[in-house]
Amino acid sequence: MKTDLTDTTASQINKALVKARRAIGTPAVGMVLTLVIVTDEENAYDALKAAGDASREHPSRTLVVVKRVSRSPRDRTQSRLDAEVRVGADAGTGETVVLRLHGEVVDHAQSVVLPLLLPDAPVVVWWPVNAPLDPASDPLGALAQRRVTDTYACEQPVKELAARADAYTPGDTDLSWTRITPWRSMLAAALDQVACQVQGVEVEGEEFNPSCELLAMWLADRLDVPVRRTRSAGPGLTAVRMDTDCGPIVLDRADGSLATLAIQGQPKRAVALKRRDTAELIAEELRRLDPDDTYASALRYGVERLKQENGGDAPAKGERQGGEREAVPAPVESAAKGPAAEATEEAPVTRAAAK
Repeated sequence: MKTDLTDTTASQINKALVKARRAIGTPAVGMVLTLVIVTDEENAYDALKAAGDASREHPSRTLVVVKRVSRSPRDRTQSRLDAEVRVGADAGTGETVVLRLHGEVVDHAQSVVLPLLLPDAPVVVWWPVNAPLDPASDPLGALAQRRVTDTYACEQPVKELAARADAYTPGDTDLSWTRITPWRSMLAAALDQVACQVQGVEVEGEEFNPSCELLAMWLADRLDVPVRRTRSAGPGLTAVRMDTDCGPIVLDRADGSLATLAIQGQPKRAVALKRRDTAELIAEELRRLDPDDTYASALRYGVERLKQENGGDAPAKGERQGGEREAVPAPVESAAKGPAAEATEEAPVTRAAAK
């Protein structure tokens, strides 16, 4: 059921939600959180679709904040709030309100969102694109227990990681970090199968892919070994090679779907390691709303530090470039610090031996 409201208020939107629930025979509210999506008109459809798919696992009230910037100076002074209320089959398993802000109200989006939050329920704010450098200080981000960004959507994704590290606040997270959860689980599980000392690591992937940099920083931070970052044509992460005193451990994914895990002394095995869509990533982030200390530790290790320890030639500051480059290893390996590989929320993993 859809209800369109033009030049409306938050009070009228709440009344429309109650009326719509009664009309479809579900007056009880069974939602577990409020998901606030801050986006533009161009990306609103894709973000809303991903949130709708994720709502099957996490029934929620989804508030989509679309800031409409008027080109005419006259229109900028005329504040208006338009809303589209969706309940039932049109909103997945929860409720959806699309808020389109015009004029001066664009600068006060929090005053529109605040009355629409579910009482006594956690709040998650997600910026699919154009996230602020400091999400916690953003007026909408200040309302949330969890703030989700995506550095991969930035023009300079790897450089953006440095800004995220400087402004990190407990509760911040990044979909570029979520994308490597299966990789972290698989690598940590592989190390649990052998009693060997890791001596060095090579992470291979696209040149300016923030997920590749985060994985390299995580390994450097946790394993206390040199980590080398090399480039490939992708897609995304393509391989991780760990040199141990018992022989190499290689996790290779050339096609973005099926990977091969090779451990010295064991037969090679095929493992599912497909590239996940946005709905799966958001669903994973909504499973836990407490601060991610592992992400914070890896992020604070620093892109600049990884670059310097790779001889100053790692792709830490450049912009995303077109075309494909031949894989070229960074010239110098990096020194790292920290304990061995640690567990992720999906697959708890014991620490690997780093003797």
